[in-house]
Amino acid sequence: MKQKLTMTLACLFLLVGSALAQTKVTGVVTSSEDGQPVTGVSVKVVGTTVGALTNLDGVFTITVPNLNSRLQFTYIGMLPKTVKASAQMKVVLEPDSKVLGEVVVTGMQKMDKRLFTGSTSKIDAAKSRLDGVADVSRSLEGRVAGVSVQNVSGTFGTAPKIRVRGATSIYGSSKPLWVVDGVIMEDVTEVNADALSSGDAATLISSAIAGLNADDIESFQILKDGSATSIYGARAMGGVIVVTTKKGKAGTTRINYTGEFTMRLKPDYGNFNIMNSQEQMGIYKEMEADGLISFGRTYRASDSGVYGKMYHLINTYNPATGYGLANTQAAMYGYLREAEMRNTNWFDELFSNAISSNHSVSLSTGTDKAQLYTSFSYMNDPGWSKQSKVQRYTFNVNALYNLSKKVSVNLIGNAAYRQQRSPGAANQHADGVTGEVSRDFDINPYSYAINSSRALDPNTFYMRNYAPFNIHNELATNYNDYDVIDTKVQAELKYKPITKVELAVLGAYKFSTTTQANRIMEGSNMARAFRAMDDATMRDNNPWLYTDPAQPNSKPFSVLPKGGFYRETKYKMNSWDFRATASYNDVYANDHIVNVFGGMEVNNTDRSRSYFNGVGMQYDMGFLGDYDYRYFKQASEENSLYYWLSNSYGREVSFFGTATYS
Repeated sequence: MKQKLTMTLACLFLLVGSALAQTKVTGVVTSSEDGQPVTGVSVKVVGTTVGALTNLDGVFTITVPNLNSRLQFTYIGMLPKTVKASAQMKVVLEPDSKVLGEVVVTGMQKMDKRLFTGSTSKIDAAKSRLDGVADVSRSLEGRVAGVSVQNVSGTFGTAPKIRVRGATSIYGSSKPLWVVDGVIMEDVTEVNADALSSGDAATLISSAIAGLNADDIESFQILKDGSATSIYGARAMGGVIVVTTKKGKAGTTRINYTGEFTMRLKPDYGNFNIMNSQEQMGIYKEMEADGLISFGRTYRASDSGVYGKMYHLINTYNPATGYGLANTQAAMYGYLREAEMRNTNWFDELFSNAISSNHSVSLSTGTDKAQLYTSFSYMNDPGWSKQSKVQRYTFNVNALYNLSKKVSVNLIGNAAYRQQRSPGAANQHADGVTGEVSRDFDINPYSYAINSSRALDPNTFYMRNYAPFNIHNELATNYNDYDVIDTKVQAELKYKPITKVELAVLGAYKFSTTTQANRIMEGSNMARAFRAMDDATMRDNNPWLYTDPAQPNSKPFSVLPKGGFYRETKYKMNSWDFRATASYNDVYANDHIVNVFGGMEVNNTDRSRSYFNGVGMQYDMGFLGDYDYRYFKQASEENSLYYWLSNSYGREVSFFGTATYS
């Protein structure tokens, strides 16, 4: 009996000792990317089947045999981590680049991919960045299956044609919706897909994210299928590109500088099947022999080159020097022989091996209570071609404040200023009958280098639009200046009344203004064309002259006797967004995840556009105006206003809700 009592007491002692050895451990798991708690992290005691999951606040509680036990933390999209147990644990998980796409960012919420029912792809911005390309919209080129990026222009500010779901509409827009840090980015002016490749001046301000610095972007999330419309409505039928910018990280302070220098080489005629000056002059001589080129055909032609210039020299007399060119076979052959051997390299004339630079400085710091990221960048592109240059300044700040365990505030501000210049040109127009697309006074350097004869002298004025024309002079006297300002401020308040529920309120305000000034000076070919009427032939055929219908049998005359034009277009956009959401997230039996999300959103966008055409602007005389009233009479008769103003307003209210189980 005594022996049995001793054994019973020994067993009880062992059981009590074992129970006392069991220790409860609590802690919190956060992400190294943003310092935010991670929900649903699996916590397991190494060598046992004991486990737990973190709640909505990233907090876990688990019982371990002793404090020498080791805990393993695993989560989809993050690297597993094993650490020694302690009383109050703080575990930071690092993202796993191999499974980066397992976490979906929709712009409204961040969720496990297992809970997302649509098709999506995620790209790390650092890996997708294109060196030497400042426009972040081109970073997706060739990076994602099913996403087509067509770069229609090399000019900064022009949005590429991006197709996420193909051509979703015949008449409507098929471009994707850009969402930056949960806020929809609006274009300052609406430019459809066809207009993107038109080369019109408005295309240079067609990119909604031209003011974003590539170094400030953390990742891209592309929502491909129709599920995007359930989140953002009909505007998302072309897909959604969600941009997440960088945030400060707790426990560390980093100052980064990034400097990038890029040289673009001039194009080379060796890459094109284009005739040289000898081959071109050979064809011209054959045309002359066939009677297609003659004094009568060429002298008063609206556009002429070497032969037209030769005939003008023959017919021009100066009392001091005599005729510009003797009317002899020897003199003409000598002039044509000189043109034959000229072989002008227009790429050398109009392009340069320019070095563009992009500088970015950023500061990232933070504690458990607050995280801050701020940056400043400067981009300078002196221009690959003449009269093409860009300067851009950007400023970004992202601040997160954890006011308490239940309340946090995220403040984000972005500002960008851009100065840009491009060659002046009128908008293109299409013939409704023939379908032919043309552009008046086109001086695009690349187009000119490809399509102009290499027999032309780059320092000589030839005939175009019945007026003297030289490409160097035209680029210097006809160009566009742009001043672009983009700003955005937003604030998001999050409140967790209980661990499984999160309430959020987001407000954002965006303001954009752009001034486009087309300066057409008196010495430009465009201005001279409006007063080219040297003789009756030119007067009767020049389309830029005016015939007064109120005066029968009157001759065409110029309505621009002096000066040039100053054409100014101003774009303004004011936009604000408000969104309120509520979410419920819970984990049952360590394996069942339930998420309920809902809310409402209000969007308000006001756009205004104004145009002014200053006539008779004398740039060399203190910008004095000298105009003929009949210019406005002609404009009225042709229904071509010299000023106009348009306003558009957008108001949207949406309600949404989702429920998922995994």
